[in-house]
Amino acid sequence: MTPTTLTRTGFTERYLLDPAVNADPYPYLDAMRDHEPVFWSQMHRAWFVTGYDQVMQCLRDPAVSADRVRPLMDAVPEGAREDAERAFGILSSWMVFNDPPNHRRLRQVFQEQFAARAVARYRTFTERATHAMLARKAAPGRAGDLYADIAKPLPALVFARWLGVPQAHGPSFWYWNAKVADLVLGTAQQESEYRTSLQSLCSLEDYLADLVAQRQADPKDDLISSVLAGGRIGDTVTTPEFVGMLTQMAFAGGETTSNLIANTMLALLSQPELLAAVRAEPELGAAAVEETLRLDGPSKMSVRNAARDFELGGHTVHAGDRIFLVTAAANRDPAKFPEPDRFDLHRADGTHLGFGFGAHFCIGAALARLVAGVVVSVLVRDHPQLALDGQRLAWQPSLLNRSLTALPVRY
Repeated sequence: MTPTTLTRTGFTERYLLDPAVNADPYPYLDAMRDHEPVFWSQMHRAWFVTGYDQVMQCLRDPAVSADRVRPLMDAVPEGAREDAERAFGILSSWMVFNDPPNHRRLRQVFQEQFAARAVARYRTFTERATHAMLARKAAPGRAGDLYADIAKPLPALVFARWLGVPQAHGPSFWYWNAKVADLVLGTAQQESEYRTSLQSLCSLEDYLADLVAQRQADPKDDLISSVLAGGRIGDTVTTPEFVGMLTQMAFAGGETTSNLIANTMLALLSQPELLAAVRAEPELGAAAVEETLRLDGPSKMSVRNAARDFELGGHTVHAGDRIFLVTAAANRDPAKFPEPDRFDLHRADGTHLGFGFGAHFCIGAALARLVAGVVVSVLVRDHPQLALDGQRLAWQPSLLNRSLTALPVRY
């Protein structure tokens, strides 16, 4: 699809990967929501749901299905299909691609380990890791890239420690994850890129299957061992399903939190009064993370399919239709959030959808909040001279994610 525009009754539809829209999607998404909060896009061949109430309806309605693996696999070029069926099987075990009751059965395996009280014990490790990384990469006065120096590697380090991946295996582990992201997020374009992504997903599953076997024989203090000790693996969930779900955890464990850290720091560094407020009251670091989730979070939208015909916003959505739940627009809906475009550290009104809602609420939300909150607080408190180094920023081209390519700063 090439960038183009279509004009309809005062609203001009644009391709979402148009560089200007990708760089700042909010004015365009606001205009779409104001024009029609449930909008059929001829250009993208999908429904765009941008109103808060309408997104919430979809998140609650069993007619809106998360099962979208087959369309993902159908996009794979013919020449790269040799690993596609195995990849299909792996992705089919991911919770995010399953509907209740199967989703509930899979999610319960990890429920206790992802609770806030369980992840809280990693706060000290995260603080130490952040201080150590900053000591190596953030000398006072040095120019650097906050995204590459801190935001990208820190969550990966914490998650690998939690999952139980030895530090020596980190480079291969995160390489496979990056290539899986190309497949799942739709950034793979060439046949060779698809082939690499499919093979990386299979390599990641092989690695995690071996790690699970090791922990079955010799438990450690990590996520895999803790889940195995719960007794559900081999009972309500098979070992292959467990390994498949771990590939989802591995994929999701770093990128979302990395983008959350970077987007939060960009907001604070761009508005001195916000930065000063957080520096004066370090506990506001968590509030800054929360407001970033609403205002400029790491996810712009999620994809669903209609399992059957249903009514939404005065339209009939037909079985098989593709649906984009645009949380980035719903989180700025003025009917729900007063002054929705203002970054408010004391906002107490409304429930944002930065981590979703209901059955598919992000299971890793507590860990992401903990890691991002710690990193933001340490950066603001311990680096009083931290500032943006230039105003030119670039965003990764993605329908789904909101991710900087770099965040130039001076420490």
